[in-house]
Amino acid sequence: MFYETVKLFERDTGEGLMDEYLLKVAGVERKLPIVRIADNIKIASFVILGDTELVEAAAQELKERIPDADYFITAEAKGIPLVYELSRLCGKKRYFVARKSIKPYMSDPFATEVYSITTQRKQLLCIEKEESDLIKGKRILIVDDVISTGESSRALEALVTRAGGKVVGKAAILAEGKDAVNRDDIIYLGELPLFPIESSDAIQ
Repeated sequence: MFYETVKLFERDTGEGLMDEYLLKVAGVERKLPIVRIADNIKIASFVILGDTELVEAAAQELKERIPDADYFITAEAKGIPLVYELSRLCGKKRYFVARKSIKPYMSDPFATEVYSITTQRKQLLCIEKEESDLIKGKRILIVDDVISTGESSRALEALVTRAGGKVVGKAAILAEGKDAVNRDDIIYLGELPLFPIESSDAIQ
């Protein structure tokens, strides 16, 4: 078994009790704060930025499960530590990070737009033209910290496809919510539940 998720509990912050979710993944344990993201839903906030121990452990386990690929790609910003460590472990000399806006330093940006069901807006992803040239004709693995609605991975897939690359897989540390957990096109190490506002019980 690659993961274990355990119980919901409360922590006294000094300003009241805060719900937390205890997660065990890749042999590492973390307490995740439960935060509201909409009127009717809360999530366990999972952030890998700055967490070297967790990133290294997760990348090592994912390395054993991912398909062969020429390059890895992620979208800024929370997936960057994972795609770096996974690339290093797999001996890749480079990886790609898709930006969510065209940056001033991009001399020749290569961009695509997809419609986000969640935000009801178009989502822009872009890379340098020289990066799109490297992707052309290559096998690409999409990497992220968490896959939930799948919109980010679909946007990355559209970018890779437009550049002429072939997506050979999608990998993440966690799948969040029932829809993501039930997908058969992603590789993940652990499951993260969603929490309705009206109940302390997680939606499995």
